[in-house]
Amino acid sequence: MNDQLSNRINKMATSATLAMAAKARELRASGKNIIGLSLGEPDFTVPDFIKQAAIEAIEQDYHSYTPVDGYVELKDAIITKFKRDNNLKYGHSQIVVSTGAKQSLYNLAMILLNEGDEVLLPAPYWVSYADISKVAGGVPIQIKTSIDNDFKVTPQALRAAITPKTKMMIYSSPCNPSGSVYSKAELRALADVLVEFPNIIVISDEIYEHINFTEAHISMASFEDMYERTVTVNGVSKAFSMTGWRIGYIGGPEWIARACNKIQGQVTSGANCIAQRATIAALENPPSRIQYMVDAFKERRSLILDLLNNIPGFKTNEPEGAFYVFPDISEFFGKVLKGTTINNATDFSLFLLEEAQVATVTGEAFGDPNCIRISYAASEEDIVAALKAIKAAVS
Repeated sequence: MNDQLSNRINKMATSATLAMAAKARELRASGKNIIGLSLGEPDFTVPDFIKQAAIEAIEQDYHSYTPVDGYVELKDAIITKFKRDNNLKYGHSQIVVSTGAKQSLYNLAMILLNEGDEVLLPAPYWVSYADISKVAGGVPIQIKTSIDNDFKVTPQALRAAITPKTKMMIYSSPCNPSGSVYSKAELRALADVLVEFPNIIVISDEIYEHINFTEAHISMASFEDMYERTVTVNGVSKAFSMTGWRIGYIGGPEWIARACNKIQGQVTSGANCIAQRATIAALENPPSRIQYMVDAFKERRSLILDLLNNIPGFKTNEPEGAFYVFPDISEFFGKVLKGTTINNATDFSLFLLEEAQVATVTGEAFGDPNCIRISYAASEEDIVAALKAIKAAVS
């Protein structure tokens, strides 16, 4: 019945991360012991002070529709957070709260892109950037990077990718899937190129902001000459382990925020009332309240890199944030492993699922066909067991 579906949905790819997670669940249901290193979902529980805020919201009878763009009290907390953590000054009319940062990104694509507008995506990029852009009529333009320069786009490559049709650039720092973090000097160098093209809007995805092993997180909008052209996207899923609570938000130019509010009013309206009240507590507290999670992720990064570096064929770098490693596995291409010919990263990822019973995600979905994404948002026991199984499978 695909001929009855819209061309829009038929052209859209299924999210590779969600597809792998679903396949892993199917295999578990059939009795296989699958270790999941595919999803970017922290294995920590939500901090108690956030849970308590949600309980209090229920007891205080928060149950009604919320304002489309978020409670005023939550906007107050977001404004305070942006000032405290990012040196960004936003007013209430510049903030929109959505049902997850993914909806924030979708809103932005729908209100900014026209048919044929080009969207620059430094690759590797998060899987949904490309298809969200396509749904809005945009044309994704990949800017290639490599593991040798820590998957960071250079000013020269950025300039070469810009055309008269360029409307938007979307990037993340810390990056999903590479874990790369742009320094202030590196972002400034990119901004020096972008200021020459005032019609390009920059979408800065900072959802992994606090899971950062460098000295500081820098927001593109903190540069005065980029403030009016940058939308900062964030949320509580990763740093606060609130993936299922579905709260994301943006800070940006007022005209963009108004348009996001308009489209959201016709699609989902306001985000969940209890989750919004809990998010107030999450953002009002200093990042030091979740430092124990960041410390644990840093230890797991060292563990997984040590284990990967003992497996021939895996080329790694040291990611500076998030909770992923993105090894280059192209050395396996053309080889036969346990009777399976490995032609590309997708073959390799599926081979690991079947042979090692470890779920990863092909780098092809992130715009880099030479790599796979491995999440270490899992217990140390699972990481050790998974890497042991991978090593045995490829030996």
